[in-house]
Amino acid sequence: MNEGTSSPGRPTAANASRIDPPPAFVERANVTDRSIREGFADRWPECWDRAAAFLDWSSSYDRVLDAANGYDWFAGGALNASYNCVDRHVEAGRKSHAALKWEGRLGETRTYTYHDLYREVNALAAALRERGVEAGDVVTTYMPVLPELPVTMLACARLGAVHSVVFAGYSADALAMRLADTESAWLLTCDGYYRRGTAHDLKRKADNACLRAPQSVDRIIVDRLDDDRSYGDNYAEYATLLDEYAGETVDPVPRESSDPLFVIYTSGTTGRPKAVRHATGGYLAQVAWTSHAVLDLEPGDTHLCSADVGWITGHSYVVYGPLALGATTVLYEGTPDYPERDHLWEIVERNAVDVFYTAPTVIRAFMKWGAEHPQRHDLSSLRLLGTVGEPIDETTWRWYYDHVGNGSCALVDTWWQTETGGIVVSTLPGVDGMRPGTAGPPLPGISADVVDACGEPVDPGESGSLVLTRPWPGMALGLGDSTGEAPTAWRYETGDAAAVDADGYLRLLGREGNALNVAGQRLGTRELEAAIVGVDGVAEAAVVGVDGPQSDTALYAYVTPQRDAGSAGPLRERVRAAVAAAIGRFATPDVVVFTPDLPKTRSGKVLRRHLRQIASGERVSDTEPLRNPEIVGELESIVDGVSE
Repeated sequence: MNEGTSSPGRPTAANASRIDPPPAFVERANVTDRSIREGFADRWPECWDRAAAFLDWSSSYDRVLDAANGYDWFAGGALNASYNCVDRHVEAGRKSHAALKWEGRLGETRTYTYHDLYREVNALAAALRERGVEAGDVVTTYMPVLPELPVTMLACARLGAVHSVVFAGYSADALAMRLADTESAWLLTCDGYYRRGTAHDLKRKADNACLRAPQSVDRIIVDRLDDDRSYGDNYAEYATLLDEYAGETVDPVPRESSDPLFVIYTSGTTGRPKAVRHATGGYLAQVAWTSHAVLDLEPGDTHLCSADVGWITGHSYVVYGPLALGATTVLYEGTPDYPERDHLWEIVERNAVDVFYTAPTVIRAFMKWGAEHPQRHDLSSLRLLGTVGEPIDETTWRWYYDHVGNGSCALVDTWWQTETGGIVVSTLPGVDGMRPGTAGPPLPGISADVVDACGEPVDPGESGSLVLTRPWPGMALGLGDSTGEAPTAWRYETGDAAAVDADGYLRLLGREGNALNVAGQRLGTRELEAAIVGVDGVAEAAVVGVDGPQSDTALYAYVTPQRDAGSAGPLRERVRAAVAAAIGRFATPDVVVFTPDLPKTRSGKVLRRHLRQIASGERVSDTEPLRNPEIVGELESIVDGVSE
């Protein structure tokens, strides 16, 4: 599975699609041991002490894994996440190093050194303690990407409280449901946020949610809009509390490794959101180790992840992973195309970003806008690029590699979920060759299979269900299915389809619920979409199936053209021809719908259930999970007018 190196950027004879990491990257990479997977396998589960070693423990753990007690990682150990992300870096002499760099939507910037972060986290923790927050209590946040958000998360962790971060774009109903579900009696929010330069009221939604919650909710508010409004007696002002408790210190509360650090809700792409809880020790060890081994971060590096902090990617690789390692994490409030389409590249250049981590959906938007935008900026500080959130096709991978990384960066295609806590499938950038469109092998210590409907492993190249067959430290509390006999009896059904090649590299094919049965063949949406995105003039695509009157499945391909794609007729024929050539004529889309955008969640995932409803002529009523709800009405009009 581990491979040698050859000329960088050139396919090897053994595998025409393989690209080796640049030698300059390998020379300084954090992990270069080609036997690391075998070493982890030989020592499992004790191998995970390598992850635990990235943390400072207030009490040493007795066992790496207690499998007889619900898979308790680092059993008997105690630690505090806030101490690990803040205090120890100050104590190590890095207090003047930047911890957070914030880029506001209106062009504002703020930098917090680790000492600045230490002082503000302590002051807020003191204020929360005075307001009754204790270990185990749930504190909810509801605000955009402001520095006050990670400060609040770390202040909660300092007290041993559990934080629940709710994305600011969610409705009052969504916030009320989460407040009620967690029985949270504290809410930190802000007065509003900016969307494309226009101020939007957030306080009103927070007020409505608190009125609907069954419990009384103590509220703290951040002044974001600076509009001199009065907040009333229901709110304490964040800035006033910081002044009142400035200079106070709060001793970090030791937490058992298995104690929950936070609760987070899935995005609702497959229905009602569900609560997922992650334990303090195993989760923090997993994200610290993967930030080191996969994202190649170390103290002093600058990391930009485009995810909102409200999602698990933001928790793991905007806040906890980078800060646990003493790196600088860049926060940006807004969208990649405001005020201009080169906004993110301006941020990368201004902050000399080393590692950039984003979603394929975002990269396809970059492709649609054109390569001239990244080319305007000096991106030479970048040494590693990453993708997360959905499978990436080869065309998008190569555009990212060539036009953002200039062919000189390592690129990791990572697979993981809210439930896994951190990355579980990816190449190790200092060890493994890169294969465009293929995520890579399971990480060291992770065991995965691709199985058929009977649970038996499929042959290389065949598609099936991806299952993880051993627990890992970052797993959600209560995850998986086991007989209770031994860890080897444990398995977690991920709900994703995949294929594995002879070298153990996994190619993700999308959610199993999105698989299509066409002419007796079972197809993954990823296979169809990859063929379409490979067509010149196509930026992104999503394919759904609609059952016909005789149980035949009609394929609808929603296609976003690039700016210079040309007329619709020839492009439509090129799309159909590409699918026929790549898969077969039986898989040719019945309907090709050209659209300026696709319905997406705030984390960038395409909501295919909405596309199926539109194709079926059903009314789409649930637009709450969408970051672009206006596209639904536009697509309904487009589909109604398509004539084939």
